[in-house]
Amino acid sequence: MYIATINRFITLFTESLEALGAKAPVADIERLAMTVHHSMDNGRRVYHTSTHVFDMCHGLNPRQVLATLFHDIVYYQLDGGFPKNAETTLKRVVRVERDALEVRPLAGDKGYTVCTHLFGFKEGQVLPLYGGMNEFLSAVVAVRTLEPYLGWKDIIPIVACIEATVPFRMANATGKSPLDVLAERVTEVSRTIGAALDEDEVTRAVKDATQLANNDVSSFSESDPGRFLSTTWLLIEESNAPLSAVGIYSIGEYRGALSRMEKFLGSLNPDSIFHAYKGMPADADFDALRATAKLNVEFSARYLGLKIAAIALVEALARATGGDCPVSMLLGDIRSPYGKPDRVEDFLPPLPSDESTLDPKILDVLEKGRSLASSSDLTVSPLTAYVYRSLGREGSTRALTEARKMFDGQLTPRDFLAGLDRTLVRSLTEACARISVSRRQALTDLAQSL
Repeated sequence: MYIATINRFITLFTESLEALGAKAPVADIERLAMTVHHSMDNGRRVYHTSTHVFDMCHGLNPRQVLATLFHDIVYYQLDGGFPKNAETTLKRVVRVERDALEVRPLAGDKGYTVCTHLFGFKEGQVLPLYGGMNEFLSAVVAVRTLEPYLGWKDIIPIVACIEATVPFRMANATGKSPLDVLAERVTEVSRTIGAALDEDEVTRAVKDATQLANNDVSSFSESDPGRFLSTTWLLIEESNAPLSAVGIYSIGEYRGALSRMEKFLGSLNPDSIFHAYKGMPADADFDALRATAKLNVEFSARYLGLKIAAIALVEALARATGGDCPVSMLLGDIRSPYGKPDRVEDFLPPLPSDESTLDPKILDVLEKGRSLASSSDLTVSPLTAYVYRSLGREGSTRALTEARKMFDGQLTPRDFLAGLDRTLVRSLTEACARISVSRRQALTDLAQSL
């Protein structure tokens, strides 16, 4: 039986609060559920939605579930500001200064003290955009919301769980892991506000936080690279607003979105993804998580590199025949209410079947598709697969290197195209000419001149 999303939120709040001995009126629980639901499913998000929350909640204890419900409630830069129902609460804690958020002074407030101390923030500090800002603001909403129903021995571990979801952190200069630091802060702040947690309670709180943090990035442990790529694609869509305009976004916007994600993955240390604390998770499980994460990061970076190399050919054709334009102008629509649209791959000639120089796993994902549907792109990548089959592994790598020179202005689009396999470039140019109306003649002329 399918339960409406809002009712699933209500059920999770009800069961978690009751398990912790909290007495919350039904009307209050409805209000809590509606606040979270409105934030998570506001139409701007693609990955950080209620589905992500529900997926994370399996097998968690009540404190962890409450932390999960709140951990992504604020996504300031994506949502265009604070959640509507939490704006007043948050503006008491931070002030908006141009494009920055600065922590206000708020002496004597226990909830404020818990949040600022566990996150290591101080009054007057500008919150770091990618260093815990959204998690801190989400924790503030959680504290203000749960204070009427729970004591500090429950609230502190909940905030600790939310703090642990700040992603991709390594040990600090003294060699302490983020979770070691968190344990120290939990001990200190619990004493500061007079709700001292004993050593076992601190250990339990940080182990819970570790499990929740690892759940939050569990997609990195996917054994199926196609499924991991699907998650990566949702993040690309979510963090690149122009891609929501399907059929309208330009070739340059699409390539830029791919390039930003490829750059991020290329700079990501796989050892910063999963964490362990005092046997949580077990050593063997932790080693497996890290090993799989490393494989997924490397695989995705190679996949995105191939996608960038392929779209670079199309970008060069566009720039050589009139400038950047919607992807659909040269490649065709992704989908249409009028039936199957013509796509550029429909007009590409067949290739000899030689896969000896190709990575079979990447080719499989390119031709069979990523596991989850995408609203802004095809899950299969027939054009990229065609380019990959044409150029081979080494040739594709060289094409990507040359494409970066074109992006940086070191090569003209024509020079970039001239340096690639002539048969491939002419085949693609002629296929794009079959799709395009306004540039058909220019593309035909270009094909004949190459």
